Amino acid sequence: MSVNKLNIKTSELFEECPIPFLKEIFEKSTYPWEILPQIKEVIKKQIELGVPGYTEIAPGVYVGENVKIAKTATIEAPVIIGSGTELRPGAYLRGNVIIGENCVVGNSSELKNSILLYHVQVPHYNYVGDSILGSHSHMGAGSICSNLKSDGKNVVIHGDKNYETGLRKIGAFLGDHADIGCGSVLNPGTIIGKSTQVYPLSMLRGCFPENSIVKKIDNVVDKQ
Repeated sequence: MSVNKLNIKTSELFEECPIPFLKEIFEKSTYPWEILPQIKEVIKKQIELGVPGYTEIAPGVYVGENVKIAKTATIEAPVIIGSGTELRPGAYLRGNVIIGENCVVGNSSELKNSILLYHVQVPHYNYVGDSILGSHSHMGAGSICSNLKSDGKNVVIHGDKNYETGLRKIGAFLGDHADIGCGSVLNPGTIIGKSTQVYPLSMLRGCFPENSIVKKIDNVVDKQ
């Protein structure tokens, strides 16, 4: 069993926020789920102020330099996409999405009300709803961030204690360099610590420490 500390706070999951207009809300938030309800307004405010170095390719859709967008990708405003990011065929951005630089959103991957920091990969058949993915994090093919409980009740984060979020929809929070194995399901409110690896076909709920290997929900070991 891992003896590493659970990482639940925003400052523990993300070493820094590299997206300039998001730094303030990251620094002011104690827990990452506090950021989710602010995403839409942050995008709206930034668009009103202007996004230096970005181009508006459609109403409410701003992209940085050298962004590659496949003809079959679908983007619903508002969205801000950082430089060097690639949207591959069938990618679907459902609005209220902020993507940092040099990310990959791949075939049939869907994003909604989420933030991807820098160098994030969601390349194959992924669903990311109401989630924040840290820099250099990766989701294996078919892994998803489930964001709605079957009973429709508000999501509770189960960590060192139960955290009442007051939010009905929360997906997952991946710390920097977290790696999720293929076919895994991260149930609503799951938190994966920095540099932690999750085995393929995992079904997880709760909070998992940094620098660990998650073999099963009840089998977590420290990285050697």
